[in-house]
Parts: sequence; structure tokens; C-alpha cells
Amino acid sequence: MMGRFSRHRGTAILPIALAVGVVAMQVLPAHAQWAVYDGANHVQNVLIAARTLQQIDNQITSLANQAQMLVNQGRNLASLPLSTLSTLQSTIFQTTALLAQAQNIAYSVQSVEQQYQQAYTSVSSGMSDSALFSQAQTRWQNSVGGFEDALKLQARVVGNIPSDSSAMTQLVSSSQTSTGALQAAQAGNQLMALQSRQLSDIQAELAANGRATALQQARDAATEAESAAQYQHFSQHDTYVPGTVSMFGSSGN
Repeated sequence: MMGRFSRHRGTAILPIALAVGVVAMQVLPAHAQWAVYDGANHVQNVLIAARTLQQIDNQITSLANQAQMLVNQGRNLASLPLSTLSTLQSTIFQTTALLAQAQNIAYSVQSVEQQYQQAYTSVSSGMSDSALFSQAQTRWQNSVGGFEDALKLQARVVGNIPSDSSAMTQLVSSSQTSTGALQAAQAGNQLMALQSRQLSDIQAELAANGRATALQQARDAATEAESAAQYQHFSQHDTYVPGTVSMFGSSGN
């Protein structure tokens, strides 16, 4: 009986073992899969990442260049903090005011024509001695006033030299330390304006000196005409008759 039972027991276990083995074969592959390494795909991914990083780096460089360009443009457009325009305008106004204060004969074509005709070219032998003397005095006053005006203007021009020197020094320094093209251009423009104002001073001084010289020359010419008129007056008088003259309380010839 024991032997029979053992044979039946072995016959019953065999199907169970086979069934367990089949189940094990079906379950194990689901939990023990192996990853497959694709080298070509990995290299491709690395190349794509490298290109992406290169593009980002190029974009950063481009943005940095654009930012620097904007900074440079800002410097080129920066205005010069120094301005001498008001000082130059004030100096020109003072010089113009001195010219407007010209004595007797102003810097006007109409004024010159009228007054010159009256005091310098109207001398004639038919004028009285008092009229000749009045015109001579007017001409003398015109000459003295012309020289005085010239001296005043010369003093103004000389007085402008220290301020001109200071302005020129500041403008040259600003030009040399300018941060952009606009500042350098503005400094150069102001230097040219200063030079133009100095040329205006020279022109005004030459005009004042020329006016004074012309008045004196006109006076000399009129004096010659006056002398001729006075000589004619003297020559038209009656013949001189000597007479008795009393001097120092005594009588005598």
C-alpha cells in the first residue's frame, strides 16, 4: 500500500510542478527586461544639445553687442555740459551798445550824409565868421568824440581777452575729454563761435578807428576850405588905416 501511495503521490506532483514552471516562465520576463543602449542616438542628442548651447551663446553675444552699441550711441548723443553762448552774446551786446553810443555822427549812412554835408562840405566864402567858427567847433567836437569812441571800444576789446582765454581753455579741455561725437562737435562749435565773436570785436575796433581817422581827415580838409573862406573875408575888407592905440594907461602911436 505504501508503494502504491508513493507512486500516486509522484504522479500528482508532476503536473503541479509543470504548471508552476509555466507560470514562472510567464511572470519572470515581465520583471526582468534589459535596457538597450543606442550609441548613435546618444551622440545625436549630444550634438543637438551642443548646437543649442552654441545658438544661445551667440544670442547672448549679440545682445551684449547691441547693448554696447546703445551705450556708445548714448555717449555720442550726450550733450556738452559746458555752454559759453550766454557769455558770448552778452559780450557782443556790450560791443554793439558801445557802437550805438557813437558821438555826434552815428554809424548810419543817412546820419553821415546829413551831418557831413552840414559841417564839412558847406563851407563857402559867403558864410559869416560866426558861422565858420560854429562849423569849425562842430568838426573839432566830432573828431574828439570819434577818438574817444575808438578808445572806449579798444578798452572793451582788451577787457574781453581774459574772459576769452578762460572760455577757450574750458572748451578745449571739454573737447579733449568729451565722451562722444556730439560733445566734441558742440565744443568745436563753441570754439568757432568764440572766434567769430573775436573777429567781430576786431571788425568793430577797425570801424571805430577808421571813423576817427576819417573824421580827422575830413576836419583837415574842411579847415583848408575854412582858411580860404576867411582869407577871402579878410581880403574884401576896406584898406587898413593905422590909428592911435592907448596901452598901459599912456597914449602913443
